[in-house]
Amino acid sequence: MTKGELLAIYVASAAKEPMRSVAEARAVAGRGLEGDRYHDGTGTYFKPQPDCQVTLIEIEALEALEIDYQLTLPPEQARRNLLTRGVALNHLADKFFRIGEVELHGHRLCEPCKHLEQLAGLPVRAGLVHRGGLRAEIVKGGVIRRGDVIELA
Repeated sequence: MTKGELLAIYVASAAKEPMRSVAEARAVAGRGLEGDRYHDGTGTYFKPQPDCQVTLIEIEALEALEIDYQLTLPPEQARRNLLTRGVALNHLADKFFRIGEVELHGHRLCEPCKHLEQLAGLPVRAGLVHRGGLRAEIVKGGVIRRGDVIELA
């Protein structure tokens, strides 16, 4: 795996609320990102399971959606917490990795759903199948910042 970069961080205070960009966020082991709906247990699909703590998506997937399907989905409308560049997130399923000082465990792909399409107002499911991102658990907390390096632990 080559090293990737964290381009952006997004949180939403409650289910269906718009995602807002933040320069940094505190990642709390076993909970999620402070200020985000899943950390606070108010997300639409909240389940008390490790894979609901943080979600990631590649900028490359959003760029491919635009090229292949002529659909522009702004990163905040993808409903994922972390926007990455230069790392194949699918390869991090069942792997431990770091973003800056935070250690995560990739659990499973974050496939697009009807809920995402409804909130975005775009038919993005077909274009994001197997490219919709990764669900991860926060194993060791800390602060993550835009520009942090993403690498295997």
